[in-house]
Amino acid sequence: MTDAARPDARQPDARDEDDGFLASLAVYLRPRVLIVILLGFSSGLPLALSGATLTIWMAEAKVNLTTIGLFALVGVPYNFKFVWAPLVDALDVPLLGRWLGRRRGWLVFTQLLLAVAIVWLGFQDPVLSPWHVALGAFLVACASATQDIVVDAFRVESLDTREQAAGMAGYVAAYRVGMLASGAGVVLLVAWFEVLGVPRADVWGWGYLAAALMVGVGLFASLMAKEPAGEPVIKHEENVFKRIGETAVGAFGEFLSRPSAIAILLFVVLFKFCDAFAGVLTGAFVIDIGFDKAAYAGIVKGVGFAAALIGGFAGGLIARALPLSTSLWIAGILQMASNLVFSWQAWMGVDLGALTLTIIIENFTGAIGTVIFVAYISALCGDRAHTATQYALLTALAAVGRTFLASSAGFVAQETGWMLFFAVTALAALPGLAILAYLQARGHFRQLEAQGGP
Repeated sequence: MTDAARPDARQPDARDEDDGFLASLAVYLRPRVLIVILLGFSSGLPLALSGATLTIWMAEAKVNLTTIGLFALVGVPYNFKFVWAPLVDALDVPLLGRWLGRRRGWLVFTQLLLAVAIVWLGFQDPVLSPWHVALGAFLVACASATQDIVVDAFRVESLDTREQAAGMAGYVAAYRVGMLASGAGVVLLVAWFEVLGVPRADVWGWGYLAAALMVGVGLFASLMAKEPAGEPVIKHEENVFKRIGETAVGAFGEFLSRPSAIAILLFVVLFKFCDAFAGVLTGAFVIDIGFDKAAYAGIVKGVGFAAALIGGFAGGLIARALPLSTSLWIAGILQMASNLVFSWQAWMGVDLGALTLTIIIENFTGAIGTVIFVAYISALCGDRAHTATQYALLTALAAVGRTFLASSAGFVAQETGWMLFFAVTALAALPGLAILAYLQARGHFRQLEAQGGP
C-alpha cells in the first residue's frame, strides 16, 4: 500500500485545487493551522525563562558572572531531545493517552509539567539556593524540549503537505511572540510589580507565575485540537523497553532505506549552512564596523524581528503556491544573495539606512528559507509510527551546520576581512544547491508530492 493510499495519510481538501492568492491566505484560517499557531506560542514561551530572562534575574540579584555563564548548560536538553523522542512515538501517557489520544495526551502532559516547573523555578532564590534554581531551569528546559518533540510530531501529522509551510510560518511567528512574552514581557511585568509595591524578593516569582499562566494558551489549543488520524495500535502485553528500542531502530532504518537517503541527509545539513555561517557573526560585524549597542538593539533586534515575522508568512505563501522543489530553489538563492548584502554593508560602513536595509533583507529572506526548509523536513517525516523520532533527528542534523560547521566563521573572517568573508559565506550555499539539483533530477520531490498530496 502506498503512503497516499494509507488511511492515515492527509488528503488534500477540495480547496487546495485553487492556488490563488486568496486561497493561500485562507489556509491560515483553517482550524488545524490555527491550532498549530497557538502551539507555536506555547513552544516559544519557555526558552527565555531558562535563558535570557533568568540571566537578567540572576544579574539583578548580584550572582557572580561565572555562575551565570555556567547556567547556559541548562539548555542541553534542546540539543539532545532526539534521544528520548522514541518514547513519544512508542508510548501513551497513562490516562491522558486513553482520553485524548497519544499526541494530545503527550501535549497536555508536557504542558502541565512545564507550568509546574516554571512556577517552582520562579519561587527559588538565586543567591541562597543556586542549585535549586539550576534544577528548576533544567526541568523547564526538559519539559520544553519534550513539548517541542510532541508539537513537531502533531504538526507534521495534522497538516497536509500544502499546509505545512503555512503552519510553520504561523508557528514561527507565534514562537517569536512567545519568546517576546517570556523575555521582554516578563521583565516589564516584574518592573511594573515593583512600581506597585510588591516586595523585591517576590516580584520575579510573580513574573514567572504569570508566564506559567501563559502556558494555558497551548493547553487550550491541545484540548481543542483533534487527534491526528491513524494512530498506531499498541499491544499492551508487549515489552515496553522492546517497543522503545524497536521504535528508535525502526525510525532510523526506515529513513536509510529510502532512495538517495545519504544525499537527503547531506542536504539537510548543508541547505541552511550559508545562512548560519554568516549569521553567527552578525552581531560582532555590526559592532566591529562602528555601530553602537543602541543601533544593534534597535535595528538588528527590533527591525529584524518585524522583517522575520513578515518573511515567515511570505515563505508560507511561496510554499503554498509553488512546488516544494521550486520553493527550495527560491529560498536557497535568496539566502545566498542576502549574504552579499552584508559585503555591501561592509563597504558602506557606518550608515544607519544601509544597516536597516541589510537587516530587513537578511531577516526577511532567512525567515523565508526557514519556513520552506522546515516544510521540506516535515514532508520527509511521512511514517506515522516514527514522526517524532525522525523529525527530532533531522532537526538535530540540521543544527550541525549552525553549530559545528559555522564555528569556523571567526577564523575565516579574521583572515579575509568582512567584505570578502560574506562573499565566502554566499559561496557556502553552492554545495546545498548542487545536492538540491541532484535530488530533483532523481525524482525525489515527485515522490514526496505523490505521498503527501499535490
